[in-house]
Amino acid sequence: MKKEDVPQDLSSLGKITKEVCYATDKSGKYITELSKGWDVKITALDAHWEEIEQRVAIAKQKVLNHEASPLLFFMEKNLMDADLLAGYAGFWQWQVKRHLKPEIFEKLNNKKLRRYAEVFNVTIDDLKNINVHEA
Repeated sequence: MKKEDVPQDLSSLGKITKEVCYATDKSGKYITELSKGWDVKITALDAHWEEIEQRVAIAKQKVLNHEASPLLFFMEKNLMDADLLAGYAGFWQWQVKRHLKPEIFEKLNNKKLRRYAEVFNVTIDDLKNINVHEA
């Protein structure tokens, strides 16, 4: 695409950052050009964030119904799976999956809970009660 055709559709990310795109200048040479956003990409990202918000809401409801431990909520909120959380918290993946069961989670000692709380940047109390403090 030509330099003047690089999309400049303002998105929520466009206020924070810009994307580097490749374009051609008047002589046909490739250059880099900054873009504020592109409607197609904005629509796709918005749809994906809606899906993430739904997954977080479903996870929260499962915790409230005692079908899962609060770890599920925080994993969804932080875009993590059991393997990633295990790596950050220093547990084996099978241990994290086991800790997703409410009856197992309730028996965890403060040392283990602290490891999870540190990963999610919350207190142990916040972890147990699925309290989220937005920055």
